Amino acid sequence: MGIVVENVVKQFGDFLALDNINLEVKTGSLVALLGPSGSGKSTLLRLIAGLETPDRGKIFLTGKDATDQDVRDRNIGFVFQHYALFKHMTIRKNIAFGLEIRKEPKAKIADRVEELLELVQLKGLGNRYPSQLSGGQRQRVALARALAVQPSVLLLDEPFGALDAKVRKELRAWLRRLHDEVHVTTVFVTHDQEEAMEVSDEIVVMNKGRIEQIGTPANVYDNPATPFVMSFIGPVNVLPANRDRVTEFHQHSASEDVYIRPRDIHIEIAATSTSISARITRLIHLGWEVQAEMVLGDGQILTAHLTRERFDELKLQPQQYVYIEPKEAKSFPLDYSI
Repeated sequence: MGIVVENVVKQFGDFLALDNINLEVKTGSLVALLGPSGSGKSTLLRLIAGLETPDRGKIFLTGKDATDQDVRDRNIGFVFQHYALFKHMTIRKNIAFGLEIRKEPKAKIADRVEELLELVQLKGLGNRYPSQLSGGQRQRVALARALAVQPSVLLLDEPFGALDAKVRKELRAWLRRLHDEVHVTTVFVTHDQEEAMEVSDEIVVMNKGRIEQIGTPANVYDNPATPFVMSFIGPVNVLPANRDRVTEFHQHSASEDVYIRPRDIHIEIAATSTSISARITRLIHLGWEVQAEMVLGDGQILTAHLTRERFDELKLQPQQYVYIEPKEAKSFPLDYSI
């Protein structure tokens, strides 16, 4: 395995940041640590890097116990959200920095820098300074610098968080292509569900210092293990338990909260034996789909997503009454906590 975390606990004063974490990251895979602020994902990344020490448990890197190993001996590349480039150095010197510290031969350094400039699509820009590059280009330099020393593990802490949405989208696709070329075991922290789904081989969903679920993007989305995962990965409607409307709408137990994704609400103009009426309060055009916000007779608010073709076919209007039923719904016992 590339990374193994065994029974790791980390506490800061009275705050339990990580509660008995167990995780295996396969060699050469790209894994996302996904969760809200305070879930423990950055703390776990820092423990793997050696920037923090666990209170209990062990961390193995490439099969060796690294729990008490100095950060400089772990052969890890680390990329932060805010680039951390040397402003007074050219891009070429920034990338070469780690290799020069290791006193590698000058010819070897020059070859490696040119190879990386091409890999991160910055060929011809080596003599510029960080201030002369865009945010996206600077983050690529940071990645090139981390890769220069040929790390066994690459750790990325919210690498695209400081960039605008369009650049983030472009860099996500670029990072996936880059990983497919270099195959470095990579763990990256994000709170962006779309980013985790698009880039990673596996997603580790974290909440309150614990791992809620580990799985492929498709598995985590389609088969959420807990209410938290269902609510955090993609939009969802929650119908509280113990309501007459709950059992009427989806035939689940009245003692269970029910979760329905907006894409799984089917809308018709005419009533059927299994549908219930709803009033459209707002229609939001999102490009390739339309979001319909609706209210049921008992005040329950629901959101549905329709394709543009389906929306045009139904010719929906605000304040119009329609009939809805779920194509798919998932329930969880009340003893789960979100």
